[in-house]
Amino acid sequence: MALEEQVYRMLVISGQDKFNRALEDFLPGVFRAHTRFAGSISQGRRMLAERVFDFVLVNSPLPDSAGMGFAVDISESQERVVVLMVRAELYGEAYARTSIHGVFTLQKPLSKGGMDQALRWMVSAREKLRQVEKKTLSLEEKMAEIRLVNRAKWILIESCGMDEPQAHRHIEKLAMNHGVTKGQAAQMVLEGEFV
Repeated sequence: MALEEQVYRMLVISGQDKFNRALEDFLPGVFRAHTRFAGSISQGRRMLAERVFDFVLVNSPLPDSAGMGFAVDISESQERVVVLMVRAELYGEAYARTSIHGVFTLQKPLSKGGMDQALRWMVSAREKLRQVEKKTLSLEEKMAEIRLVNRAKWILIESCGMDEPQAHRHIEKLAMNHGVTKGQAAQMVLEGEFV
């Protein structure tokens, strides 16, 4: 997906105004319009609690911490890609400490071409996370439907004297006759509408 085709929200946590101005010049227009800045980790935490960001860029060091631990903490969320920017002499240590948690580590200073490449990697990673989120949601929904159908089958077994295959067929038939999913038919049984 091209950078211009999707809206991505980015939070930059940086206590360095010079870095922030340079970064704004590097960002494509679509990113620039949806980028917010925080000057410290505490301000960044507040902003993360208020809204969802696709990307969080942490420019180390920060006024209240080096930022490595914070980058690891916020990378636990599967909805965002976290990038930690560090000075060249700290890159090896930062990479070793954060990469196992899924944090991307970039070495400063970064050229405009390097930032463009990093943004494209971030977009790729975010889109992969979106695919995983969709699969996870569909699995969770399917599991919830199975639990609902099983509860409805037990109601039918206990109240109507059906066996398990009969109860299952009853729910399937109810779903077909009413043009609803098996989960919705099971909900009708649980509500006592079609026992």
